[in-house]
Formats: sequence, structure tokens, C-alpha cells
Amino acid sequence: MDVRSSAQAKRVQRSWLSGFSQAAPIWLGYISVGFAYGVLAQKAGLSTLNAILMSVIVYAGSAQLIAVGLFAAGASAASIILTTFVVNLRHMLMSAAVSAHLKGWTKPQLAAFAFELTDETFVLHSSRFVGRDPLKTETFAVNLSSQCSWVLGTWLGFAVGQVITDVRLFALDYALPAMFIALLVLQIKDRTQVVVAILSGLLAVGLVLLGVGQWTAIIATIGGATIGMVLEQWIRR
Repeated sequence: MDVRSSAQAKRVQRSWLSGFSQAAPIWLGYISVGFAYGVLAQKAGLSTLNAILMSVIVYAGSAQLIAVGLFAAGASAASIILTTFVVNLRHMLMSAAVSAHLKGWTKPQLAAFAFELTDETFVLHSSRFVGRDPLKTETFAVNLSSQCSWVLGTWLGFAVGQVITDVRLFALDYALPAMFIALLVLQIKDRTQVVVAILSGLLAVGLVLLGVGQWTAIIATIGGATIGMVLEQWIRR
């Protein structure tokens, strides 16, 4: 191996390691929530293969938890598909937000990136992409390792699901909100973003209390983005 190839290999290795280190906080949340999903999937009567395949193919925490609940309640396949589709509509907004940073990527690379884009990786990428072109190796290291942690959590939860009667005793339902709060804190840079975060949170809570249901995330996201845009334009003026 010549000097140039050796240097290239080292750069690639550093990119992978950098992506892994940045995704580490996501792993902790995904293993915990994936564990809860695995337990619920086992209780709902899914096979090991189906539960793990859902984490590999669907890979959407909220959609998977909802789907398992609907499956356990005996809902039809059409109802499960439609509900999870609506819940995951927010991914269109997230993809649109980061698309400007991926203009030089090939279609297969974009497809691979979009497949593994989640709420948490979106937050991380939003800060990584600011002011620089995203490194593809580092980006895929974040996405791939995050999904692997989710699949690992699923397998662990399913494996021990028979000896756990109530997953709520482990407070695993707090893991995902706690992870979001940690990622949000890392994103906040000024007072305007603090105001937007607070108002967006209040809007989301208000929508939940009003019984908006599965449209809460979409409406709160659009509302928060609108508030941020209005505040930013007002400050500039």
C-alpha cells in the first residue's frame, strides 16, 4: 500500500470513528426504547423474525410502537399502514430541511441516507451540516450505528420479554424524551432558539390536551418553524 492509499484509509477510519462518537448519545436512547419495543412486540405476539425485521425495514420508533399496539388490538393491516404513514409524514419535513446540504450526492447515496434518517439523527445532522459540506463516511457512520443500536435494543427486549410483565416499571418510556431534550440543548445557540423551543413545546402539549392525536407532531413542527421564521425576520428588521 502506497503513502496516498494509507493516508486515505486513515481518513476514512477517522471519519467512521468520528461518526460513531457523535452518535453515542443516540445509541443509549435507542437501545432503551428499542428494548421497550422488543418487549411490547413479544407481548403482542410477533415472532422474533418479524419484530427484528420491522426494526431493520421500517426503522421508525414511534411508528413501530403504534403498529405493535394496533396489532395487539386486532386492527386491520390497512389501519396499521395508514396510521404509521401519517405518523411518519414528519420525515418529509426533515428530509426537505437537510436536502440543500446533499446536492452533490448520488441517488443511491440519497436513498440510503433517507432510509436511515430519524428524528434524532436529523437533529444531529442539522448541527453537523452547518457551515461545511457533510462527510459521507461520517454521516453514514452516524446513521448505520444508530440503526444497529435500535436493532440491538429490539433483540434484547424481545429476548427477555417473557420474564418482564410490565415494561413501565423500568421507566423506558422516559428514555426517548430525555434523549430529545439532550439533543435539543446541544442545538440551542441563542435566546431566539430558546423562545422557539419553549413555544413549540407549549404548542405540542396544547395540541395533545386538545386531542389532536397523531397529527400533533406535524402541526407542532410546522408551527414551531413558522414561529422561528417570524422571530428571525422581526429581529433582522
